[in-house]
Amino acid sequence: MINKQKKIEEKILKIAIEIVREGKGALFIIGNKVERQRLFRQKFKPFSIFNAGADKVLKGLASIDGAVIIDKDGIVRDYGVMIKKTRVLIGHGTRHAAAITASKNDNTSILCSEEERKIKIFKNRRYVMQVDALQKGVENNVSGISRMLETIGAGVVGAIGVSTIAPSLGLTLIPGVLIFGGSYYALKKIIEKLRNIR
Repeated sequence: MINKQKKIEEKILKIAIEIVREGKGALFIIGNKVERQRLFRQKFKPFSIFNAGADKVLKGLASIDGAVIIDKDGIVRDYGVMIKKTRVLIGHGTRHAAAITASKNDNTSILCSEEERKIKIFKNRRYVMQVDALQKGVENNVSGISRMLETIGAGVVGAIGVSTIAPSLGLTLIPGVLIFGGSYYALKKIIEKLRNIR
């Protein structure tokens, strides 16, 4: 199951990088339990994101207002949907509110921010990672980003100064990727690890 989830996230991250580089916004939700309402009648029947030509269709569907819903088997179930009972993310708009709300129930939300040119990833109703789509070569590290997502959960490493101490901790950080959450816990673990090294 984890391998399938990883492959789905990798595929969507690659598409998200393309979307953001084109200066567009989108929202992908990967999960089976998403409270939603269709904004219009669906013209496409459910299809696998791994089908030939699916990337082009997904990019087109993502450009429509609303979220694209992909189940844990990689099947596009809905597109152009509004997420119900959204929780506001202060300082951000409706797409961010939809992303954080839909990330409950072990879902993953991948948001393409057209204004910031960033990809924002939400899990367990938390903002856990940001990917700079304009970072040179970031598309070559999608597999590494996906592996980091597997281990983050609700966030483990804060983005504060980790690049300077990461080599001594054995962490592999990817240029253009920030991991959020759990800063206190991470800092505590980093200090403990550094003490053990001495």
